[in-house]
Amino acid sequence: MKARAPMSADSRHAAGISSDAAGLGAEIVRRVESSALQTWPFDHVYLDEFVRPSWYRRMLDALPETRRYREFRHRGAMQPDGTSARRKFYLYPEHLLFLPSTQRAVWREVARALRAPALQAAFKRKFQGALERRFGRPIERLSFYPVLILLRDFPGYRIGVHGDSLSKAITVQFYLPADDAQAHLGTLLHEGRTGEAAARVLALQFLPATGYAFPVMRHESWHSVAATSETDGVRESLMISYMVQDTPGTWLIERLKRLWLFFAYFLRR
Repeated sequence: MKARAPMSADSRHAAGISSDAAGLGAEIVRRVESSALQTWPFDHVYLDEFVRPSWYRRMLDALPETRRYREFRHRGAMQPDGTSARRKFYLYPEHLLFLPSTQRAVWREVARALRAPALQAAFKRKFQGALERRFGRPIERLSFYPVLILLRDFPGYRIGVHGDSLSKAITVQFYLPADDAQAHLGTLLHEGRTGEAAARVLALQFLPATGYAFPVMRHESWHSVAATSETDGVRESLMISYMVQDTPGTWLIERLKRLWLFFAYFLRR
Protein backbone atom coordinates (compact mmCIF):
# COMPACT_ATOMS: atom_id res chain seq x y z
CA MET A 1 0.00 0.00 0.00
CA LYS A 2 1.40 3.41 -0.99
CA ALA A 3 2.40 5.58 1.98
CA ARG A 4 0.54 8.83 2.32
CA ALA A 5 2.72 11.89 1.80
CA PRO A 6 3.06 14.10 4.89
CA MET A 7 0.96 17.25 4.96
CA SER A 8 2.74 20.52 4.32
CA ALA A 9 2.77 23.20 7.01
CA ASP A 10 0.24 25.25 4.99
CA SER A 11 -2.04 22.22 4.62
CA ARG A 12 -1.92 21.50 8.34
CA HIS A 13 -2.67 25.16 9.05
CA ALA A 14 -5.69 25.16 6.69
CA ALA A 15 -6.99 21.88 8.12
CA GLY A 16 -6.76 23.23 11.63
CA ILE A 17 -8.66 26.37 10.68
CA SER A 18 -11.41 24.40 8.91
CA SER A 19 -11.85 22.20 11.97
CA ASP A 20 -12.01 25.17 14.35
CA ALA A 21 -14.34 27.08 12.00
CA ALA A 22 -17.11 24.51 12.23
CA GLY A 23 -19.06 26.56 14.76
CA LEU A 24 -17.96 30.02 13.64
CA GLY A 25 -21.11 30.79 11.67
CA ALA A 26 -23.41 29.61 14.46
CA GLU A 27 -21.42 31.69 16.95
CA ILE A 28 -21.88 34.89 14.94
CA VAL A 29 -25.59 34.15 14.47
CA ARG A 30 -25.96 33.80 18.25
CA ARG A 31 -24.29 37.18 18.72
CA VAL A 32 -26.78 38.79 16.35
CA GLU A 33 -29.75 37.08 17.95
CA SER A 34 -28.69 38.12 21.46
CA SER A 35 -28.01 41.75 20.52
CA ALA A 36 -30.56 44.34 21.61
CA LEU A 37 -32.44 46.20 18.89
CA GLN A 38 -31.94 49.93 19.41
CA THR A 39 -34.41 52.36 17.86
CA TRP A 40 -32.67 55.74 18.29
CA PRO A 41 -31.75 57.48 16.12
CA PHE A 42 -32.98 54.63 13.87
CA ASP A 43 -33.13 50.84 14.08
CA HIS A 44 -29.70 49.29 14.60
CA VAL A 45 -27.74 46.81 16.69
CA TYR A 46 -24.26 47.11 18.19
CA LEU A 47 -22.46 43.78 18.19
CA ASP A 48 -20.05 43.03 21.02
CA GLU A 49 -17.41 40.28 20.61
CA PHE A 50 -18.85 38.98 17.35
CA VAL A 51 -16.17 36.25 17.31
CA ARG A 52 -14.15 34.64 20.08
CA PRO A 53 -10.64 36.00 20.76
CA SER A 54 -8.78 33.16 19.02
CA TRP A 55 -10.63 33.76 15.76
CA TYR A 56 -10.31 37.52 16.07
CA ARG A 57 -6.53 37.20 16.36
CA ARG A 58 -6.47 34.99 13.26
CA MET A 59 -8.42 37.60 11.33
CA LEU A 60 -6.03 40.38 12.31
CA ASP A 61 -2.99 38.27 11.52
CA ALA A 62 -4.43 37.38 8.10
CA LEU A 63 -5.19 40.92 6.92
CA PRO A 64 -3.73 41.25 3.41
CA GLU A 65 -0.94 43.58 2.38
CA THR A 66 -2.13 46.96 1.15
CA ARG A 67 -1.04 46.11 -2.40
CA ARG A 68 -3.81 43.50 -2.51
CA TYR A 69 -6.46 46.19 -2.00
CA ARG A 70 -7.94 48.51 -4.61
CA GLU A 71 -8.99 52.13 -4.21
CA PHE A 72 -12.54 52.76 -3.06
CA ARG A 73 -13.23 56.12 -4.63
CA HIS A 74 -15.91 58.37 -3.19
CA ARG A 75 -15.94 62.10 -2.57
CA GLY A 76 -15.18 62.09 1.14
CA ALA A 77 -12.25 59.71 0.74
CA MET A 78 -10.39 61.59 -1.98
CA GLN A 79 -7.09 63.18 -0.97
CA PRO A 80 -5.31 66.27 -2.36
CA ASP A 81 -2.99 64.04 -4.42
CA GLY A 82 -5.96 62.45 -6.20
CA THR A 83 -5.81 59.10 -4.41
CA SER A 84 -8.45 57.62 -2.13
CA ALA A 85 -7.87 57.16 1.61
CA ARG A 86 -10.13 54.09 1.54
CA ARG A 87 -9.04 50.75 0.06
CA LYS A 88 -11.13 47.62 -0.48
CA PHE A 89 -10.61 43.91 -0.96
CA TYR A 90 -13.58 41.73 -1.91
CA LEU A 91 -13.91 38.42 -0.08
CA TYR A 92 -15.37 36.50 -3.01
CA PRO A 93 -13.81 33.02 -3.37
CA GLU A 94 -12.25 33.95 -6.70
CA HIS A 95 -10.54 37.00 -5.17
CA LEU A 96 -9.14 34.93 -2.31
CA LEU A 97 -7.10 33.01 -4.88
CA PHE A 98 -4.79 36.03 -5.06
CA LEU A 99 -3.86 35.74 -1.37
CA PRO A 100 -1.10 33.61 0.19
CA SER A 101 -2.42 30.21 1.27
CA THR A 102 -2.37 30.93 5.02
CA GLN A 103 -4.39 34.12 4.59
CA ARG A 104 -6.70 32.45 2.08
CA ALA A 105 -7.52 29.67 4.54
CA VAL A 106 -8.63 32.15 7.20
CA TRP A 107 -10.73 34.38 4.97
CA ARG A 108 -12.31 31.43 3.16
CA GLU A 109 -13.80 30.24 6.45
CA VAL A 110 -14.76 33.73 7.62
CA ALA A 111 -16.44 34.49 4.29
CA ARG A 112 -18.28 31.17 4.37
CA ALA A 113 -19.66 32.00 7.82
CA LEU A 114 -20.64 35.56 6.88
CA ARG A 115 -22.29 34.62 3.59
CA ALA A 116 -24.35 31.85 5.19
CA PRO A 117 -28.15 32.06 4.80
CA ALA A 118 -28.49 31.56 8.57
CA LEU A 119 -26.76 34.88 9.26
CA GLN A 120 -28.86 36.73 6.70
CA ALA A 121 -31.96 35.22 8.29
CA ALA A 122 -30.84 36.40 11.74
CA PHE A 123 -30.44 39.98 10.50
CA LYS A 124 -33.80 39.85 8.70
CA ARG A 125 -35.51 38.71 11.90
CA LYS A 126 -33.77 41.41 13.90
CA PHE A 127 -34.89 44.15 11.49
CA GLN A 128 -38.21 42.58 10.54
CA GLY A 129 -40.34 45.64 11.26
CA ALA A 130 -38.22 48.08 9.24
CA LEU A 131 -37.66 45.69 6.32
CA GLU A 132 -41.32 44.79 5.98
CA ARG A 133 -42.20 48.49 6.12
CA ARG A 134 -39.72 49.28 3.35
CA PHE A 135 -40.44 46.36 1.01
CA GLY A 136 -44.11 45.83 1.79
CA ARG A 137 -43.92 42.07 2.16
CA PRO A 138 -42.98 39.46 4.80
CA ILE A 139 -39.29 38.86 5.47
CA GLU A 140 -39.79 35.22 4.41
CA ARG A 141 -40.21 36.54 0.88
CA LEU A 142 -37.11 38.73 0.98
CA SER A 143 -33.73 37.47 -0.19
CA PHE A 144 -30.59 39.60 -0.41
CA TYR A 145 -27.16 39.15 -1.99
CA PRO A 146 -24.33 39.47 0.55
CA VAL A 147 -21.21 41.34 -0.61
CA LEU A 148 -18.24 41.10 1.76
CA ILE A 149 -15.41 43.63 1.64
CA LEU A 150 -12.33 44.21 3.77
CA LEU A 151 -11.82 47.97 4.19
CA ARG A 152 -8.61 49.79 5.02
CA ASP A 153 -8.94 53.51 5.78
CA PHE A 154 -5.80 55.64 5.83
CA PRO A 155 -5.39 58.95 7.67
CA GLY A 156 -7.56 61.63 6.09
CA TYR A 157 -10.50 59.33 5.45
CA ARG A 158 -13.95 60.71 6.13
CA ILE A 159 -17.47 60.36 4.85
CA GLY A 160 -20.20 62.89 5.44
CA VAL A 161 -23.74 62.29 6.61
CA HIS A 162 -25.46 59.94 4.17
CA GLY A 163 -28.13 57.25 4.21
CA ASP A 164 -26.58 54.53 1.97
CA SER A 165 -27.84 53.58 -1.46
CA LEU A 166 -31.27 51.99 -1.62
CA SER A 167 -29.66 49.21 -3.65
CA LYS A 168 -28.69 47.96 -0.17
CA ALA A 169 -31.16 46.38 2.24
CA ILE A 170 -28.89 45.94 5.29
CA THR A 171 -25.47 47.38 6.12
CA VAL A 172 -23.15 45.52 8.52
CA GLN A 173 -19.67 46.60 9.57
CA PHE A 174 -17.32 44.62 11.82
CA TYR A 175 -14.56 46.64 13.40
CA LEU A 176 -11.03 45.18 13.32
CA PRO A 177 -8.73 47.34 15.49
CA ALA A 178 -5.82 45.78 17.36
CA ASP A 179 -6.80 47.45 20.65
CA ASP A 180 -9.09 50.13 22.08
CA ALA A 181 -6.85 53.10 21.13
CA GLN A 182 -9.11 53.84 18.12
CA ALA A 183 -12.39 53.78 20.03
CA HIS A 184 -13.17 57.34 18.88
CA LEU A 185 -13.09 56.34 15.18
CA GLY A 186 -16.46 54.60 15.19
CA THR A 187 -19.39 55.32 12.89
CA LEU A 188 -21.73 58.12 13.95
CA LEU A 189 -25.50 57.63 13.65
CA HIS A 190 -27.49 60.84 13.12
CA GLU A 191 -31.08 61.75 13.84
CA GLY A 192 -31.22 63.70 10.59
CA ARG A 193 -29.11 64.77 7.65
CA THR A 194 -28.85 68.50 8.32
CA GLY A 195 -29.25 71.12 11.03
CA GLU A 196 -29.86 70.30 14.67
CA ALA A 197 -31.02 66.78 13.83
CA ALA A 198 -27.64 66.03 12.24
CA ALA A 199 -25.92 67.28 15.40
CA ARG A 200 -27.77 64.73 17.54
CA VAL A 201 -25.58 61.67 17.17
CA LEU A 202 -24.88 58.25 18.63
CA ALA A 203 -21.22 57.16 18.38
CA LEU A 204 -20.61 53.44 17.89
CA GLN A 205 -17.19 52.89 19.43
CA PHE A 206 -14.48 51.37 17.26
CA LEU A 207 -13.42 48.59 19.63
CA PRO A 208 -11.92 45.14 18.97
CA ALA A 209 -14.36 42.45 17.77
CA THR A 210 -17.34 44.81 17.76
CA GLY A 211 -19.53 46.13 14.99
CA TYR A 212 -22.98 47.30 14.04
CA ALA A 213 -25.79 46.66 11.59
CA PHE A 214 -28.83 48.55 10.41
CA PRO A 215 -31.55 48.29 7.75
CA VAL A 216 -31.16 50.86 5.00
CA MET A 217 -34.21 53.10 5.14
CA ARG A 218 -35.00 56.12 2.97
CA HIS A 219 -34.53 59.39 4.88
CA GLU A 220 -33.78 57.52 8.12
CA SER A 221 -30.44 55.66 8.22
CA TRP A 222 -28.19 58.72 8.33
CA HIS A 223 -24.59 58.03 9.38
CA SER A 224 -21.07 59.34 8.92
CA VAL A 225 -17.41 58.91 9.86
CA ALA A 226 -15.40 61.92 11.08
CA ALA A 227 -12.09 62.69 9.40
CA THR A 228 -9.21 60.59 10.71
CA SER A 229 -5.73 61.96 11.40
CA GLU A 230 -2.16 60.75 11.13
CA THR A 231 -2.12 59.97 14.85
CA ASP A 232 -5.21 57.78 14.44
CA GLY A 233 -3.37 55.36 12.16
CA VAL A 234 -5.03 52.90 9.79
CA ARG A 235 -8.67 51.93 10.35
CA GLU A 236 -9.41 48.26 9.54
CA SER A 237 -12.89 46.79 9.15
CA LEU A 238 -15.04 44.27 7.29
CA MET A 239 -18.33 45.26 5.70
CA ILE A 240 -21.29 43.16 4.57
CA SER A 241 -23.70 44.86 2.18
CA TYR A 242 -26.89 42.87 1.73
CA MET A 243 -27.89 43.96 -1.77
CA VAL A 244 -31.47 44.08 -2.99
CA GLN A 245 -32.29 41.44 -5.60
CA ASP A 246 -36.07 41.65 -5.81
CA THR A 247 -36.34 41.54 -9.61
CA PRO A 248 -34.64 39.44 -12.30
CA GLY A 249 -32.75 42.57 -13.31
CA THR A 250 -31.26 43.30 -9.88
CA TRP A 251 -30.47 39.58 -9.41
CA LEU A 252 -28.49 39.63 -12.66
CA ILE A 253 -26.79 42.96 -11.98
CA GLU A 254 -25.14 41.75 -8.77
CA ARG A 255 -23.69 38.70 -10.49
CA LEU A 256 -22.47 40.68 -13.49
CA LYS A 257 -20.82 43.16 -11.14
CA ARG A 258 -19.05 40.26 -9.42
CA LEU A 259 -17.76 38.95 -12.75
CA TRP A 260 -16.57 42.41 -13.81
CA LEU A 261 -14.82 42.96 -10.46
CA PHE A 262 -12.86 39.74 -10.84
CA PHE A 263 -11.56 40.65 -14.29
CA ALA A 264 -10.84 44.23 -13.23
CA TYR A 265 -8.85 42.99 -10.23
CA PHE A 266 -6.94 40.46 -12.35
CA LEU A 267 -6.00 43.10 -14.93
CA ARG A 268 -4.73 45.50 -12.25
CA ARG A 269 -2.58 42.99 -10.39
